[in-house]
Amino acid sequence: MNKLLQILFFLIFCAGTANATKIKGHVYDKQTGEAIVGATVILENPKRVTNTGLDGTFEFKGVSTGSAKISVSYITYKTITKTFTVEKEDNEHLKFYMESDSKSLDDVTIKSNVVSSTDQGARRLEKNATQIMNIVSGRAIEISPDLTVANVMQRISGVSIERNSNGDGQYAILRGMDKRYNYTLVNGVKIPSPDNKYRYVPLDLFPSDLLDRLEVYKTLTPNLEGDAIGGGINMVMKNAPGKFQVNANISSGYSRLFIDRKFASFNSSDIQYKSPYELNGKSYNANQNNFTKGTLDYKYKNPAPNLIGSLSLSQRFLDNKLGVVLAGSYQNTYRGSNSTFYNTAVNGTDAYSVITSKSYREFSEQQQRTGLHGKIDYVFNKNHQLSLYNVYVNLKNEQLRDAVTTTYNGVYNPTAGNAELVYNTRSRLTEQQIYNSTLHGDHKFFDEKFKVQWSAVYSSAKNDVPENTSISLNGIQQNFQSRRLSLVNTNPVTHRWERNTDEDLAGYLDLTYRFTFGENKLDVMAGGLYRDKQRSSFFNNYNLGPSAADANKIYGVDYKNYTDLNLIVSNPTGAVANSLTYDASEKITAGYGMFKYISAKLELTGGARIEHTIQGYNLLFPAGETFPNGQQVYTDVLPSLTAKYFLSEKSQLHASYYKALNRPGFYEIVPGKVVNEEFQERGNPNLKRALADNFDLRYELFPGASEQLLVGAFYKRIKDPIEYTFQADATRGQDIYYTPGNFGTANNYGAEVDYIKYFSKIGVKANYTYTHSRITTPKTSRVINPATGDIQAVSVEQERTLYGQSEHIANVSLLFKDTKKGWDVQVAGAYTGPRINTVSQFLNNDLWQEGFIQMDASAEKRFKGGISVFVKANNILNTPTKLFIKGTNPENSKINEQLVKDGQTLVRSDYYGQNYLIGFRYKFN
Repeated sequence: MNKLLQILFFLIFCAGTANATKIKGHVYDKQTGEAIVGATVILENPKRVTNTGLDGTFEFKGVSTGSAKISVSYITYKTITKTFTVEKEDNEHLKFYMESDSKSLDDVTIKSNVVSSTDQGARRLEKNATQIMNIVSGRAIEISPDLTVANVMQRISGVSIERNSNGDGQYAILRGMDKRYNYTLVNGVKIPSPDNKYRYVPLDLFPSDLLDRLEVYKTLTPNLEGDAIGGGINMVMKNAPGKFQVNANISSGYSRLFIDRKFASFNSSDIQYKSPYELNGKSYNANQNNFTKGTLDYKYKNPAPNLIGSLSLSQRFLDNKLGVVLAGSYQNTYRGSNSTFYNTAVNGTDAYSVITSKSYREFSEQQQRTGLHGKIDYVFNKNHQLSLYNVYVNLKNEQLRDAVTTTYNGVYNPTAGNAELVYNTRSRLTEQQIYNSTLHGDHKFFDEKFKVQWSAVYSSAKNDVPENTSISLNGIQQNFQSRRLSLVNTNPVTHRWERNTDEDLAGYLDLTYRFTFGENKLDVMAGGLYRDKQRSSFFNNYNLGPSAADANKIYGVDYKNYTDLNLIVSNPTGAVANSLTYDASEKITAGYGMFKYISAKLELTGGARIEHTIQGYNLLFPAGETFPNGQQVYTDVLPSLTAKYFLSEKSQLHASYYKALNRPGFYEIVPGKVVNEEFQERGNPNLKRALADNFDLRYELFPGASEQLLVGAFYKRIKDPIEYTFQADATRGQDIYYTPGNFGTANNYGAEVDYIKYFSKIGVKANYTYTHSRITTPKTSRVINPATGDIQAVSVEQERTLYGQSEHIANVSLLFKDTKKGWDVQVAGAYTGPRINTVSQFLNNDLWQEGFIQMDASAEKRFKGGISVFVKANNILNTPTKLFIKGTNPENSKINEQLVKDGQTLVRSDYYGQNYLIGFRYKFN
């Protein structure tokens, strides 16, 4: 009986299988033809639900033959239904074309940022863009491991990043061109930099969750500002969609670094933001009571968990005429690094440095990052729109650096046993902020043939470092036991104030008239820009030393806290009378003429831009400088031509030529002197702008939803490139200083490959960039004078790569997306090849950064009701930053710390630890 039942069940199963089959399909956007990822697909009778994969496909297995009905729905699209007959085999591959459900107002479409911030939208913008560009969508940013714009940048082809002292990305290097050669935009408008020296914007100021998308321009057209030899970075902020939206998240985590050691901090709450000079007048004599004790009041503890959150609200009112979006982000994180630094000096005529001392440094940093964004737009009708947006970002960084330097009778020789020590602790509060307000208008006339766009802009940037305090003590190491002793010199304590502000007023105007010749179109464009930039810079410092009674007191014996010391101010009126206290200005007037021709097979854009620059400075306290004030005036004509040839609906060739410039920063042309870290820096009033011819060619294929294959090559010829080098001081013998200069002509060329491919739920993003550059700069070589037998310095020319340029850069990200179950997982690896970190004065002595791989990961699980849980992990491999010198001095091989390997000498290593976050996200609509 049991066997009969088994046979009967088997026959029924076979009959059912014989009448069951498989259904496959694809869901597309009707307007663009691109696949839609994550659409909900419902099969009726019996009801079964699935979602389209990363390539827009779906599949139902085991479907009974006969009549069937499928409906497809997706946010911002109209639901569609199709009825068909299921055959036993060879069922037709179903195709669904969805239409947008965007709300309209008098034929003016209110586009949803849900669509524009997707990967599909990003690929569409890349395909249609006039200039060559790469785009990271808002959704890709959201699910990535990255919290700041700087870290997002490292995922883009041809881009590497420079990291700050806690391991976070800070500056972007585009195609091997140092950060000085690119500019930063917010919604297409250039913003000033809070940096105290340079024009480039520190990208770690910007929380990534304020962005709708991130665009990187690799070529320029005449309607774009011309000072971007490397390229431009455009942050497009969140927009107001056609319906009410809420997006909120909160997360917390920890840095692995502070599980292994304590977090060091100081009391910054009572810091004086103005120096005694500013508070009491120029004749005031400061004493110890005028300075905060909190900057010398150190605490060592376990930090609180990191806290990160953001909230954005958006809605349209007045029958969709008025759109409002408000977004805010707050990040309070504790980061740091452990650094070992080997100081070197050139020994005799040997080309390679000998290690003279070892410094161990511990950085502890609390970063409070705030970002606010608000936009109001009003649509009068299909021809006239106005918008007002405001962006404010602020980064407060409280940093304590604790360092000890070890020497053995002037050299580093750990086998000697006893050592001389110098302890140096620095407490520093840095606050940087940027504010931008833009009123923008779009107008159309004569049946939309004539377009007028204008913008009125106010921007400001500020960098404030109040009461930067450092203290030095000497010490000894006996029998490998170290202790701190008395204050090391006559002025071991310094209090320094640094502050600079930029204020920009700018106006933009763009005019476009369209001619139509059958199916061909010709846009003729003209416009201009005027910007008035005003900068002020303030620098002051006070030096303090112990009284006669306290000069020989021993730390830990005679006193336990630095705040117990009695100190005397050696320069009671301060040092404000220096060349770093100055005012500066820059006035830029620009105009352009441009055309854009569009046919079925060709798009051609060309024209020229003219920029007139008046840049000047005025030292407020000149002290014998040759140029106490100065001005540079120049005019540049910047032609460009861009061509796109359409090979098919999904592939095209993209070629471009453009001329660009790079202006010196104010700090670079002001003849100032300041000691930063281990060396003195000086400005160069004779520094000239750099000019470059840029050529690009790229094959672009967009085969499907969010997919692409980009293969390109580029070449840049830079006249008078600006590089920093060490120079010998002709008036002070062996003294050297770090200064910018122009060095002939540099060449930079390379190739890029950018590939994105999806296989249902699995995706791969990969890119690789090869860059080769050459520049020739003067170096110092030490030789023996045959006549006297003395060692003398001679100048020689040495060819090298551009500062900051890596020959090889690569990124690989593996993605898993299951829309039905609500999973998004990403594992990302970024490789940056060796590059010059510091240009040395001496021949063959440049400081190189070792190539490294950084691994990050993230995962998100979505639940019903718009709630999701996510985790992010950064620097999983605890990848250090290592610096080395090519070549080695035989003396360094004797050090038992394995510093010499493969013909290279390790001189620095920084470890940052892993960082982890877990959080919740809520989305409505």
